[in-house]
Amino acid sequence: MPSHTITGIGSALVDVLINETDEFLQKLSKEKGGMTYVTADEQQAIISASSQVPVIVPGGAACNTILGIGKLGGAARFIGARGKDEYGDIFENEVRECRVEPMLTSFDTPTGKVLSIVTPDAQRSMFTDLGASSLLDPVGVTSQMFSDTAIALVEGYLLFNRDLMMAAVKAAKSAGALIALDLASFEVVNASKDILQDLVKEYVDILIANEDEAKAYTGESDESAAIEKLSADVAYAVLKVGSRGSYISYENAVTRIEPVKGNEPMDTTGAGDLWAAGFLYGIANGLSIEKSGALGSMCGYEVCQVMGAHIPGPVWEKIRAII
Repeated sequence: MPSHTITGIGSALVDVLINETDEFLQKLSKEKGGMTYVTADEQQAIISASSQVPVIVPGGAACNTILGIGKLGGAARFIGARGKDEYGDIFENEVRECRVEPMLTSFDTPTGKVLSIVTPDAQRSMFTDLGASSLLDPVGVTSQMFSDTAIALVEGYLLFNRDLMMAAVKAAKSAGALIALDLASFEVVNASKDILQDLVKEYVDILIANEDEAKAYTGESDESAAIEKLSADVAYAVLKVGSRGSYISYENAVTRIEPVKGNEPMDTTGAGDLWAAGFLYGIANGLSIEKSGALGSMCGYEVCQVMGAHIPGPVWEKIRAII
């Protein structure tokens, strides 16, 4: 690739994380592991109903990945929209501290937040108020934003804003970037079936999915059948199978990536996002499929050892030493 820069576009959000019981989640009538859009008032009502003290960190799926790439030492940029408030300042400062170029539009609307309920099995169920992140104008998304970009990571949640999704993939493709799409959640796939496969076929080069997303997208529960269908219209297809590792399809060959094993997970928030950070960094910087996948597995494992999607500095030093 002529460039190593990875540019992400997605929701600029702050993560609010609470450890709670399965019973607490059941009272909210929420299916475990997915994402539901709520209002700011509904978020606050859930927080008030919990006796736990929330942990607050910058978040958003594509942003988590891009910040991870910056921490790995990669060239990275993030496109999004923030509020003119304290949360927005926290978000932008963290982006800069991770050596990522922020390309953020500011609005009077408060910065968006994701409330994640983390249950004892380390699964997280998300309640999202997009706030200012939903105000990014598709007309303002241009190919210049993706200049000198090897890989453009387009957040799957943008499928809920179809004008913005189409603006992003068209601008990135016009700039000559490979387009990576992480399917985000099974709810995103189910809500977008009328356009998703055509969009993937026309624009996407790297398609990333976990088991639930792959089943929703392909209709297949069998892993071999699922990875085959995921790879039908793209150069790279990824199927993540949790603690059992992952599969990467490239040039008609499927590579099995072993998981990193060790401690039990504390919180799976950001696991898929940080897996993507390691993998995309590897692809953009000329590492092999095997090494890129192994780097993804390491990043995914390490983020599960902490609350939230931010791996501590000393751990990044260990990961970079392995690179």
